[in-house]
Amino acid sequence: MARVLLWLAGLLAIPAMTAQAANDGFVPVPALTQRVTDLTGTLSSSQRTALENVLAEYEQQRGSQIFVLMLPTTEPETIDAYSIRVADAWRAGRKGIDDGVIVLIAKDNPPGLRKMRLEVGRGVQGSLTDAMSKRILQDVMAPHFRQNDFYGGLAAGVSAIQATIDKEGLAGPQPRKPQPSFWSDWLPVLFPLAIILFFFLTAATRRRGPADRHLASRRDVLAGGWVD
Repeated sequence: MARVLLWLAGLLAIPAMTAQAANDGFVPVPALTQRVTDLTGTLSSSQRTALENVLAEYEQQRGSQIFVLMLPTTEPETIDAYSIRVADAWRAGRKGIDDGVIVLIAKDNPPGLRKMRLEVGRGVQGSLTDAMSKRILQDVMAPHFRQNDFYGGLAAGVSAIQATIDKEGLAGPQPRKPQPSFWSDWLPVLFPLAIILFFFLTAATRRRGPADRHLASRRDVLAGGWVD
């Protein structure tokens, strides 16, 4: 119960922390509504959809979550400080495995605040080390960005991240349990009741004697006579 209360308190604290950050002049963390969030308008609709599909398919097949966030700037914070707030709010990755990765791009950040960062969960830090993350950012993504090809850089970076995470050998996603239907839930109960009802009606019919059947016949005749 104490853990549940602490968890709820943490969830309730996130909006308050975001609002406080906005009041302090910090860039607020956007709500997580999709895997690719572009607040700069850099990516076209088809490019966002393509990246979204790649990330969704990877999560479905492998379980690990990868999110992309592009925003103009994190000023006055460094991208490192801002990414921690994003990670606390979005909670990427599976519970108990912590295998989420957030690709954060601040297009207009000055050099002192840095423009790119990978926020990596503990469950994938064995493969996505600081050195490997730096290599993906500088050697895989940055050359595309310098050519103003942000979609190409993100696509290449995501592919490199996925290939690196695969080396962890993490467990795949748990198969979804089929949703119970009405008949699967109630058939074991209804079937015995139907048998009991059948025998009850059969026994009741057998107890009716000849007089009952004759009376029923007379009633049918009298009913017909009223029609005349």
